Amino acid sequence: MAVVKLTHARQHRVLLGHPWVYRTEVQDVHGHYRPGDVVEVVDHRGRFVGRGYINPASQIMVRLLTRNQQETVDREFFRRRIRAALDYRRRVVRDTDACRLIYAEADFLPALIVDQFGGFLSLQTLALGIDVHKETITGLLDEILSPTGIYERNDVSVRELEGLPLQTGFIKGPFDPLVEITENGLKFLVDLAGGQKTGYFLDQRENRLALRGLAEGARVLDCFCHTGTFSVYAAHFGACSVLGIDVSGEALDVARKNAAGNGLDKICTFRAGNAFDELRAMDRSGERFDLIILDPPAFTKSREALEGAVRGYKEINLRAMKLLPPGGFLVTCSCSYHMQEELFLNVLMEAARDTGRQLRLAELRRQAKDHPMLLASPETHYLKCVILQVW
Repeated sequence: MAVVKLTHARQHRVLLGHPWVYRTEVQDVHGHYRPGDVVEVVDHRGRFVGRGYINPASQIMVRLLTRNQQETVDREFFRRRIRAALDYRRRVVRDTDACRLIYAEADFLPALIVDQFGGFLSLQTLALGIDVHKETITGLLDEILSPTGIYERNDVSVRELEGLPLQTGFIKGPFDPLVEITENGLKFLVDLAGGQKTGYFLDQRENRLALRGLAEGARVLDCFCHTGTFSVYAAHFGACSVLGIDVSGEALDVARKNAAGNGLDKICTFRAGNAFDELRAMDRSGERFDLIILDPPAFTKSREALEGAVRGYKEINLRAMKLLPPGGFLVTCSCSYHMQEELFLNVLMEAARDTGRQLRLAELRRQAKDHPMLLASPETHYLKCVILQVW
């Protein structure tokens, strides 16, 4: 096994529990290896740090799998990791047949995503070192869970940084990729082949429940509504009307089916449009809502683009605040990791200042518990959901 030696530095994040070793943190590599192989990582004095897979073509040169020197990375290793992840979900997930079963680094299986949608699994292997073990992992998932089907959603651009091709398709199947799930007593259609991410935003499941009380009797606007999950929850919790807006006509077709499937199509209506343009137009026409939900896609995936993302988040929140009467509620989200929680709150305060409004924080929420966060790895904490009363 090749050995990766860290540079002599005062403090490496990996020594504090972070699972990544960057190329710039490597002093040298002893021994022969192939990209994707498991290697041993030691500090500058040669003391054992952990074992992980290596890819010299990636900025993240090594992703740690274990810090136990006695642990071998083999089929039984992956079996133990998968069973531990499943046991955690059995303890924390309630009232749904859909959840994230494996959340990459947070489940000590770097770059591996596995989502369950009823009897089906959706899988992503986002780095070379985990892709090497895809057959072993899918075999174990089939053995342990006996899913009806498994679909591969490896169409994520980050794979290209690892020198991997973009690909999708059936690993176990074929089957109709449009499947139905149950979540908190509501039913939703999920497109495993064409939906965003692995087909559905599982990370917002617990945040959708926060609409209880806020939506009762309210006129609701749901921007970036995708397949209408927040919209359906708002209607279910007693909204008098819900308007969902999204740029994707295909997503809105599913949203309409979701509303109808729950008997809420008389309350929910959906319209195709750019949320920025729609918010401006509604302000000009004097429309008002009691509750507005903003759940946009990530405005930035890099630190370099953060300045533009700040402008985008400020703009949509400023426009939304203008459409709320005094005492109205704003549920606003950011799934951009680089938009840190404190910065996001500052952006919201600046938007309120520019509109002459005051904000009262009702609740600050994060991603659902099936997306756990490693304290030593801030990258695993990305979702912010802020519930505000606007005065």
